[in-house]
Amino acid sequence: MSTHAHPRHPRGVTIPDELVRRLAGAKSMTVLTGAGVSAESGVPTFRDAQTGLWAQYRPEELATPRAFRRNPRLVWEWYAWRRKLVANAKPNPAHLALAELERLLPRFQLITQNVDGLHQRAGSQRVIELHGNIMRTRCYDEGTAVYRWEDTGDIPPKCPNCGGRLRPDVVWFEEALPETEMELATRASTTCDVFCSVGTSTVVHPAASLPFEALDSGATVVEINLQPTPFTARAHFALAGAAGLVLPELLASVRSRFRISLSELPAGQKPSQCRRS
Repeated sequence: MSTHAHPRHPRGVTIPDELVRRLAGAKSMTVLTGAGVSAESGVPTFRDAQTGLWAQYRPEELATPRAFRRNPRLVWEWYAWRRKLVANAKPNPAHLALAELERLLPRFQLITQNVDGLHQRAGSQRVIELHGNIMRTRCYDEGTAVYRWEDTGDIPPKCPNCGGRLRPDVVWFEEALPETEMELATRASTTCDVFCSVGTSTVVHPAASLPFEALDSGATVVEINLQPTPFTARAHFALAGAAGLVLPELLASVRSRFRISLSELPAGQKPSQCRRS
């Protein structure tokens, strides 16, 4: 039976007691994050209107292999602009709460569709990046990561190994997700006790299939999103709200539950999960 939480708490969040109970008893948790989490840090999503010089372009016209082959300079400069936006952004309370949940729970895996690296900057260590990372660069021809290159004034820069063009290390439209990362994400989604989908529309496949696979595998599935999605009716718990409000409240509720559990232990007995201290 799905539980849909509507704003009642002074901060606009209600965390169901049953969800807290299940999380506190979970041995493993997997979280999938989407563009909504980054948007709360001021990183524009692909649905947001372009600004300034880029207002005349649609992101879908710039983030494709065809666009890069047609006008590599234009695509590189657009990503340089996006890199500056990301570099100036800071992790928000949702990023920080997820990093703390990783430290709190015995087994935790974060899967993100975002390319900004804000989860790692917040302290998350177990991160699967399905769509790559905008701050990394790779060779367009060889597909290998490139960390240093000579500044010859070329835009895009040239690969120091083969002389080909460099490109952002992200997944473009018309490209497949990296096989290894998708396999790891599927495994984490189908073997967890609790699965949480945060700030994602659940319409971009194959990542959109992960909550459904977790549900079919017997996990308790939670959705946190501002708007309803195609998955909302299927989730065990659907919490309507901003990730930066809901996740800190969820973290506080779980911490409180752990403290109560520890206080009920017999004198001198230590908790079995030291990560929950």
